[in-house]
Order: sequence, then C-alpha cells, then structure tokens
Amino acid sequence: MTLVSARVPDTRVRRLAATLYGYTFLGDLVLLYPVYALLFSDTGLSVGQISSLFVIWSATGILLEVPSGAWADAVSRRLLLCLAPLLAGAGYALWVLTPSYWAFAAGFVLWGAGGALSSGALEALVFTELDRLDAAGRYARTMGRARTAGVLGVLGSIGLAGPVLAVGGYPAVGAASVLASLLAAAVATRFPEHRADRPVVTDPTAGEGDDDLGWWASLRAGLAEACADRRVRAALLLVPAVTAVWGALDEYTPLLARDTGVAGSTVPLLLLLIWAGVTVGGLLAPAGERLSTRGYAVLLGVAAVALAVGAGPRHPAGFALLGVAFCALQLATVLADARLQARITGPGRATVTSVAGMATELAIIAVYGGYALVAGAAGNAVAFAAAAVPYLGVALWLATSRDGRWPGRRAPARRVAHVDADG
Repeated sequence: MTLVSARVPDTRVRRLAATLYGYTFLGDLVLLYPVYALLFSDTGLSVGQISSLFVIWSATGILLEVPSGAWADAVSRRLLLCLAPLLAGAGYALWVLTPSYWAFAAGFVLWGAGGALSSGALEALVFTELDRLDAAGRYARTMGRARTAGVLGVLGSIGLAGPVLAVGGYPAVGAASVLASLLAAAVATRFPEHRADRPVVTDPTAGEGDDDLGWWASLRAGLAEACADRRVRAALLLVPAVTAVWGALDEYTPLLARDTGVAGSTVPLLLLLIWAGVTVGGLLAPAGERLSTRGYAVLLGVAAVALAVGAGPRHPAGFALLGVAFCALQLATVLADARLQARITGPGRATVTSVAGMATELAIIAVYGGYALVAGAAGNAVAFAAAAVPYLGVALWLATSRDGRWPGRRAPARRVAHVDADG
C-alpha cells in the first residue's frame, strides 16, 4: 500500500509533463511559420505593410498580456490554455481563406490574443500543480524540456512546410496549421487543475461559503505582489533582462549568416547550429538548478562573450560559438522563470508572470529599434556584439548581489479554499 501511494505523485507528475510537452510541441508545429511572410508578399503586400502587421501582432500581445493573466487567476487556467490555440487557429484559417491585408491583420490580432491567453497561465498552472504534488523542485527541468519540445515543433514545421506547400499550396499549409492548433486545444483539456491558490474572500455576514474574487481583484492582487515584494520584483525584472535581447536577435540570425558569404542554401544549416544550442539549453535545466547566483552570473558572462566573439569574425565557424551563446541564454531564461515562480507566494501567479511577459515584449521592441540603428550604421556583426553588453551588465549586477541562492526556493504555499477544477 505504501509503495502504491509513493508512486502516485510520480505518475501524476509524468502525466502533467507529458501533457505539457505535447501542448508546446503542437503549439509550435505551425507550418505557416516559415512561409507566412511569403504568403503576405505573394498577396501583394509591401515590406512596409508586412512590418505594420508585425507591429499589430506585438501590440496585441502587449495590451492583452496582463489582463489575460489576471483572467487566468480569476477563472480556470486550463480553460484559457484550451482557448489560446483555437484563437490562433482561427487566425491561420482567416489568412488562407481570405488573403488580404485586413485578414492578415485580424489573424495577427487573434494569434496575439491566443499567445496572451497562454502566457502566464501555462507557467502558473504547471508550477501550481507541481507544488501540489510536492514536486515544485522539478519546475525548471520540466519547463526546460517543454521549451525543447516547442523547438522541435518549430523544426518540424520548417521541415514539413516546403513539401506541403509544394503539394497543396498555401491552403494545405494553412489546413495543417489549423489541425495542429485543434490538436493542441484537445491536449490542453488533459491538463489537471486543482486551484489551491485561487483568490477567495469570505463574507463575514454570509455565514458560510467563499466567493472567488473576480478579474479586477485578481489583477490587483498580482500587481500588488509584484510591486510590494522586493524579491518578487527583482525576479520579475530579471526575466525581460535575460530573455528580450536574444529573443529579438533570433529574428536577425539569417542576416548575420548571409553576411558570412555562404550561399543562400547554406544559411539554414548555420541556423541549425543555433537551434541545436537552444535545444540543448532547455535540456540542461536540471544541471542549471545547481548554480548559485554567482554561477548564474558566470553563465550570462559566458553567453555574452560567445555572442560577441561568434558574431565578430563574420565567418561561418562563428556560428558554433553563437550556438553556445544561445544554449546558455535558453538555460538562463528557463532558470529566470523558475526563480520568479519560486518567489511568488500570492494568488496572482499568472498575473505576475504576465507582467514579466509584457515587460519582455516591450523590451524586445526596444531591442528591435536599437538593432536597426546599430546595424544600419555598422552592420549586423557589430549589432550582435553590442547586444552582448547588456548581458555583461546583468552578470555584474548578479555577481555583486547578496543573494547567493538560485533559483530562490520558497516555502510551500499556504493552502486556502481548495478548488478542484477537474470537473
């Protein structure tokens, strides 16, 4: 009997992890990813119009990020994870059924809304469920593997998009993307959800029964914790500080590869070195959890040096170092998220996580602007080298920090008004 009971948490953790990996893989197995710019161009859009679509996409995510996080804290996080891929899939369908500028814009609004719904809700649900099973210490490795599953989904979409496009054109690519979204929504229904952290209020005049606080109260609870708790605030700010720069640089790696002088057909092979690094970085999360804060600072320093040195020579061999840099930065991103989750103790977990997501999106837009200025004046290699400087600054800040623990374990959350949303 004791053996059966001991195995139950492990079985549930594995079930949660498998659901998470399937969800992230299918969410990124979108065959439109590598070809949607071609779809826009073939429809007759100019470069300026295409750029304006990207702005619409980013703006949607920024505007909805925090409100959707508060919604996830107020209602079912699993429900939002089901809705997110459905919204994105509706956008994909709109693109291929009625290709036009306004259809593309509406599709990006739907896609951005779907991304906002899942951002914050996913991390909060996974951490809460692991914590309920006394397995919060597995969060970093679980999310690291989930990020790797997402990378594999992207690689799968890159490999399949060309053949599917050749056989069935954009309608076939769009149909495959919608199918992946539907499958992701179906997988999301398998997420467990036992909300011990849902905000509640007891009406002393009512005698019995606790009422869930609504969206506004959830928003206030999350923002209050982010502002009032210094440790949470520091962990929150670390997420965009680590994530934004390399998240923006990813968009420019093809330009850097082309500057090395290789043939166009070789560019994807160089990019595979970077994606391989990203994949390994997610898998190294269990080892990364043993780092102290100063060890984490060293990790960022190594990433900064590899980024600058790898881009500097404008030689294909430099992409091996760039792979190392992106590996370290993926690992640093996973650990930063783990530190934030470990330090949140209040009911607004998804809200706080979404604030970090919004800050990251705003920082990415700033990086886009800075990159354009530097690359326009001095070239892509110099812009990549300049992007390493912020990481050296963050590494120095952490190296002089008094907090030697990483990722910052917290005491188990107090159990209040358990809500079972399994149905």
